[in-house]
Amino acid sequence: MREAHYFYVPNAAETDELPLDETIHAIRVLRLKPKDQIYLMDGVGSFYLAEVKMASSKHCLYKVKEVLKQNPSWKGQIHLAIAPTKDMGRMEWMVEKATEIGFNKISFLNSKFSERHVIKADRIERIVISAMKQSRKPWKPLISPIVDFKDFIKNEKAKNKFICHCYDEIPRKDFFANLDSNNDDIVVMIGPEGDFSIDEVKAALSLGYESVTLGKSRLRTETAGLNAVMMANLALRL
Repeated sequence: MREAHYFYVPNAAETDELPLDETIHAIRVLRLKPKDQIYLMDGVGSFYLAEVKMASSKHCLYKVKEVLKQNPSWKGQIHLAIAPTKDMGRMEWMVEKATEIGFNKISFLNSKFSERHVIKADRIERIVISAMKQSRKPWKPLISPIVDFKDFIKNEKAKNKFICHCYDEIPRKDFFANLDSNNDDIVVMIGPEGDFSIDEVKAALSLGYESVTLGKSRLRTETAGLNAVMMANLALRL
């Protein structure tokens, strides 16, 4: 049995050609030929069984044979808001693994103790797409550019808003224990290596965010982000 090959094609039902980067992979790496079967994913919940019609060095045309709508494996929306690490490689690893687990959106925060104030959104996008294909998930997480902490907490409209921090003087609930089947629209905030400032935490609490902890261990930023996504996914699993 031949391995199934998956390609990310936004609006897959409305076009008949793979994007250029996917074409290069299909033709030069996989050496696909006419009549080969492929699977497309549109990023919004559907797979498409398709057949290659034409393959050249820069073009790969296909014909959709069947639309395979998928049911989500978790309900609601999981939104991770995180201050990126100085070493972007650690953040890229976290985004890849969080995509494999399953979440809906990531926002990058510029907070008081942030060590990185710029990200390459196009690179993050490529990592997300690769992880989607690897894990066979037809939903693509949205990627938001860096936003100022104060603007984020003021504008976020999620029903269930959480901020993780390490300040003992501010009471905290256990994040996972505080999730239930009614928490179907979640945003969870993770600070930089130096944590959010205490004033930032208090500002978030004044706007309705809940103070939470991810456990007794002191985690690196990327570990905390991945842990939060995993907890939310488990709590909302269908």
